[in-house]
Amino acid sequence: MNDIERAAELLAPVRALVVTTGAGMSKESGIPTFRDAPSSLWANFNPEDLATPQGFLKDPPLVWKWYNERRRMIGEASPHPGHYAIAAMEPLFDEFLLLTQNIDNLHRKAGSNGVVELHGNIFRFKCFDNHHAIDQLPRTNEEPPRCQCGSMIRPDVVWFGEALDPDHLDRAFAALTACEAILVVGTSGMVYPAAGFPGAAKSSGAKVVEVNPEETPISEIADVFVKAGAGEALPAIAERLKTLKKE
Repeated sequence: MNDIERAAELLAPVRALVVTTGAGMSKESGIPTFRDAPSSLWANFNPEDLATPQGFLKDPPLVWKWYNERRRMIGEASPHPGHYAIAAMEPLFDEFLLLTQNIDNLHRKAGSNGVVELHGNIFRFKCFDNHHAIDQLPRTNEEPPRCQCGSMIRPDVVWFGEALDPDHLDRAFAALTACEAILVVGTSGMVYPAAGFPGAAKSSGAKVVEVNPEETPISEIADVFVKAGAGEALPAIAERLKTLKKE
């Protein structure tokens, strides 16, 4: 039995599944990881200059323009077979939650419904001072534009030094303590709090399946480690899982 079959066999009897995905998932759709993003702006600035509240306040037009460029690039990307495989797995479980660190909206594009976007979504906006959600950007030449309250508008993403939404974390840890298995895909296992999700699930009795082209700190606690990319491994796992769930 190969690792893909072992993963499917482990997941087949599971009722409650948590899936967590990281930057490696997006990279397979051609989206560079945050620090690898090829950009003329990026080449001249540290990440902290473009992705912190302090950096935004220091040069709002620069940050706004850089995110516009990154949004354009991400908007041209499409979900890969791994994204669609996760969406296909969702109805196979009584309880399912997808926790993603990615801000690219590709899981939703692929049809996933139970998604918690831990780091936000680059296609959404909010105002800097009062966090008002911005449904539609105002028509203006001002960069960045301003909310009705007068505050500057920013991307609805989590910047360095900012806390994750406590409601998202509450929902995540409730699922992690109740799930029977966690499927970890394309994450380095280095960025917290998401890096602690597999350990939290394991300590509550869940099995851990990891899919990654390279070993990570999570590999040490994985019950099954599939050394492959998400686009290759997840469709095979999903197909086998569908068959096993019918038996």
